[in-house]
Amino acid sequence: MPPFLAINTTTGTASEVTRFCIITNTDTHVKMAIVDWRVTPNVAINDPLLMAGMPPGLTAATGMDALTHAVEAYVSTIATPITDACAIKAMELIRDYLPAAVAHGQNMEARDKMAYAEYLAGMAFNNASLGYVHAMAHQLGGFYNLPHGVCNAILLPVVCEYNIIACPKRFKDIAIALGQDVSGLSDLEAGEKAIRAIRRLSSAVGIPSGLAELGVQEQDLEIMAENAKKDACQLTNPRTATLAQVVGMYRSEMGVTEAISIAAERAA
Repeated sequence: MPPFLAINTTTGTASEVTRFCIITNTDTHVKMAIVDWRVTPNVAINDPLLMAGMPPGLTAATGMDALTHAVEAYVSTIATPITDACAIKAMELIRDYLPAAVAHGQNMEARDKMAYAEYLAGMAFNNASLGYVHAMAHQLGGFYNLPHGVCNAILLPVVCEYNIIACPKRFKDIAIALGQDVSGLSDLEAGEKAIRAIRRLSSAVGIPSGLAELGVQEQDLEIMAENAKKDACQLTNPRTATLAQVVGMYRSEMGVTEAISIAAERAA
């Protein structure tokens, strides 16, 4: 193959360093993951100067995408000590620098550290793969053409809540990486703090509160769940979900519309 040079302009996808790429079938509205070493660039260039112009919303979405890569790689069934090291460091950098990069795009230290974070997270998931967050987010992108990082950010906490009983010690490690005090807590209690920290970070950088806010429709949840169950990314999730459980995870993150519906039912 000819030389393949990738010059990155965001701090999220890690496309410049991974064997993953996505193709959307615009007829069926399905996003398909292609995983093959042949799509890995020979040379990757990450220059924070090229990222300084990203608007806050894109900075937040791509940063949460990188966090999702790190978290899913860390709890993957094929994680290794090498991918663990990359994932944990990525989480620490995102914890410290994503809010600053969103708040002030010309903060070159924050841009530089976020470039390292997304690259490290890419090395982690390039070898350990991902999980249900990405499998589900791909369907939202295919059906509604939604920003991938935003979909990941909304789905990450609920998938973590589903996965936590499979590997609570790993979620405790994530809590520590996200700066949480876990003194005296069980692994499960510490892991729950990690999930709350993810929700707070997502809210702080301006991620929408739920899928309904993005226009997601209840009637599409089951077909998206069926497609998510076929997505390659779900193969390394630490816990296998039924179709009903995947639908339930989608539904739990619908957000505003669901809350209004519940309130209406109570009023009736």
